Amino acid sequence: MIQFDTIAQGYGLVEAPRVDAQNRLLFSDHLNGGVFRREADGSIRTLIPDRKGVGGMAFNHDGGLIMSGEQVAIWNESTGAMRELFRGHPKRKATYFNDLTIDDNGSIYVGTVNGDSSTAGKEKVPPGDLYRINPDGTSELLWEGIPASNGLGFSPDRRLLYHANSMPGQIWVYEVGEDRSIRGRRLFARIDEGWPDGLAVDAEGGVWAAVVFSSCVMRFRPDGTLDRKVELPVKKVVSLVFGGPDLRDLYVVTAQSRRYQGSIYRGRSDIPGQPLPPARF
Repeated sequence: MIQFDTIAQGYGLVEAPRVDAQNRLLFSDHLNGGVFRREADGSIRTLIPDRKGVGGMAFNHDGGLIMSGEQVAIWNESTGAMRELFRGHPKRKATYFNDLTIDDNGSIYVGTVNGDSSTAGKEKVPPGDLYRINPDGTSELLWEGIPASNGLGFSPDRRLLYHANSMPGQIWVYEVGEDRSIRGRRLFARIDEGWPDGLAVDAEGGVWAAVVFSSCVMRFRPDGTLDRKVELPVKKVVSLVFGGPDLRDLYVVTAQSRRYQGSIYRGRSDIPGQPLPPARF
């Protein structure tokens, strides 16, 4: 049983949590706009005040910050400059780029979503895509026809890539080849009581999924069976990340509802997460 403390609140839709080398939590407000950092003393610093739609972030090797939105971009904290990295392939529709992750080569894996949270996954909205963006500037369309692309994460041996598809509630798994191609997608887990959103893979290969409308985070064993459900006091559980020196601090972020503001919770996990490699742009 994980006991959670509320460490920040007052947001619309908290997304894209990441913990840096100084053990500071970065996150976005997807709905109201802004990228923020929780400092060591617990204060919240606004890094980017007005960027909306940030559903995924990652650290670059030089200290920059990769983020999604209408395009995938890199931000330099020292100068405040934002540089576009990727806007999608020609003739491929994308309302915005959502959750993302990084492989050991420093490439970005990111999915696109069409429409908003109320329309994604419905027939009147075209499905999205999954891309890999490489540090040399090239990009590859890896998979098409994804109704509502969300969390992405690699297994510890990097041979599997997990991918949350929110509507319907599914987590897929792809096989990753030595050439970094993905193939053999299959259903890893089905979630009937909510929408899987952000996900994280722990050091033992367990897949943790934040499940919107379920008031919980679920952990699945590597064989896809449900291991545990970790309850929270809110229904709209959006994403999660491991942090801390031992990677046992579990941060869970949520969205606003009638009774609650978008908030950040922190607890201690008995199973550590795994470190996320930096991008190399």
